Amino acid sequence: MPNVRIELSKDGSHTLYSESQGSYYHNPNGAVEESIHVYFEQSGIIGALRGNKPVSVMEIGFGTGLNLLLLANLALKLESSSAVTFTSVEAYPIGFDQAQQLNYRDFLEHPELFDQMLPVFSGLNSGGEAITLQKIGPVQAVIHKCLFDDFEPGAHHPAPFTHILHDPFDPVVSPELWTPEVFARLKSLSSDEAVMVTYGASSRARAAMAVGGWFIARAPGALGKREMTVASMAETSLDGLKRLNEHRLRERWRAGDF
Repeated sequence: MPNVRIELSKDGSHTLYSESQGSYYHNPNGAVEESIHVYFEQSGIIGALRGNKPVSVMEIGFGTGLNLLLLANLALKLESSSAVTFTSVEAYPIGFDQAQQLNYRDFLEHPELFDQMLPVFSGLNSGGEAITLQKIGPVQAVIHKCLFDDFEPGAHHPAPFTHILHDPFDPVVSPELWTPEVFARLKSLSSDEAVMVTYGASSRARAAMAVGGWFIARAPGALGKREMTVASMAETSLDGLKRLNEHRLRERWRAGDF
């Protein structure tokens, strides 16, 4: 993606700013802190790793690869014996030269994971096969260079996914990734108790999830954001969170309230 620059977020970790999209890749108040809160603490992944349960992650928006790094680091830190797979989709990968300047080594108990991940960016920018396979610590990663509309899991898909990390640009910048059709497709790829997490908290995004067939709850946001969203295929996975009225959200969507 052109016109992308590295910036320092307030927790000292790097994020990127896309001038063409007018948007940060992560919360400028703290890239690493936000990712840990939203995608690992609120998703149940940490609990699954501690319980040595299989973890099959689907991510929308590979970006800097931060979520993959944090997942591998957590699996090693917790000494988990979970079978962990990670599938991500990225239409516009950053280049290898820019990726290697990111300071994520400083935020990992196992900094060697960063060096293991860097070849992913070479693969994504090679102009060859649109699928890049890479072993990052205990995590088997599969990165697809394509639009989500063109994503075909194929033989590399460890179906079904247990956790969905919905991490594209916000709905203003990338509205095509916040539609009922996208969330319905994610549902079709997921296990019966799958959990989906996103930093997004707009009523429109939540209504699109409800129309797509998910149960919805609100959770505390990260670093100055009041709320984020947790969704699941199973209502019991949302116990302890403040549930939303999916029926009402679907009615409002169909009435054109958004």
